[in-house]
Amino acid sequence: MIYVDGDACPVKAEVERVATRHRHPVTIVANGGLRPSANPLVETVFVPDGPDEADKWIADRCGPGDVVVTGDIPLAARCVEAGALVLKPNGEALTARNVGQALATRDLMTDLRAADPFRQGGGKGFTKADRSRFLDALERQLRMSQIR
Repeated sequence: MIYVDGDACPVKAEVERVATRHRHPVTIVANGGLRPSANPLVETVFVPDGPDEADKWIADRCGPGDVVVTGDIPLAARCVEAGALVLKPNGEALTARNVGQALATRDLMTDLRAADPFRQGGGKGFTKADRSRFLDALERQLRMSQIR
């Protein structure tokens, strides 16, 4: 199964395209505001409004062999702990080896922003190269899962 943290995911269409080619089911989880796909392989789940409801839904269901697409580092850490492979929308894989460092960096940046209210931005924009890396990473992962 591929789970997509759908609220702010810039690669939903790419996930659907690659998953359809591999006949792999996808569940997109969001608080709302998404138009459900007509694709029979794609299920859209709407969770109640509230902080981290989509994250909780995904983390409670993912496990070994699943792919989770999210840019949310705390969710990624929970999914990695459950045995899932996590891909960020830029194609970076988060694993047991690197998710701890990603979580620590996220926490440090949160603290730095809180200490300096004039600190603005800092994040990079999403690029065509990010989209291409994501497509390649998802394609590789789905091919590997078919071999197992």
